[in-house]
Amino acid sequence: MNDMRQSLSDQIIRENRSVFEAMVGHRFVEDIKAGRLSKEVFDRYLVYEGAFVETAISIFALATARAETIAQKRWLIDVLHVLANQQLAYFEKTFAARGIDPAAFDVDRPEVANFCNGMLEIARSGSFHDTIAAMFAAEWMYWTWSSEAAEFRIDDPLLKEWVDLHAHEDFAAQARWLKAELDLAADRLDRAERSRLSSVFGRVQQLEIDFHDAAYR
Repeated sequence: MNDMRQSLSDQIIRENRSVFEAMVGHRFVEDIKAGRLSKEVFDRYLVYEGAFVETAISIFALATARAETIAQKRWLIDVLHVLANQQLAYFEKTFAARGIDPAAFDVDRPEVANFCNGMLEIARSGSFHDTIAAMFAAEWMYWTWSSEAAEFRIDDPLLKEWVDLHAHEDFAAQARWLKAELDLAADRLDRAERSRLSSVFGRVQQLEIDFHDAAYR
């Protein structure tokens, strides 16, 4: 397909279709759909994901500082509010309900550290749109598989809450905002910049795959 007839975000998804589909079809996702995700795997995942949400606050704070318009800054400030006051609250509540002590888990293991540090490094050393591409990769992926998984029976209420959170229209709006920001910037980006953003998207998908693998180890 001619790239000029396709939005930048759709082009990026198409160019990374293989690794994107590998992530949305990950064993973790399939186990949720099949109702066979073990408590041990979900507990481990929760600790790792909770650690990343703290990192995401730093990532979006860097994006807010580099945003070009007040409208972008306002949107990103709202994202920071949700991360700090809603998502982190979910982890605090869930850790207490499940008797999870995060200190008992190795959040410094390579797959987890590489994901958190890799995402943060993109935000630190890359452009504003590098960060947008990285978070678009993560959030578009989460919204895609969660929307599908939400249609399946999930008996664990805290797991269901986690899936529903990412299938909810509020999260979908955030994923679509990131997508739209890439498309709005497209005319100002040369071929090399577009290629770099596509590479960022693909790199994040692979980091996500490794991160989700860690919950089984």
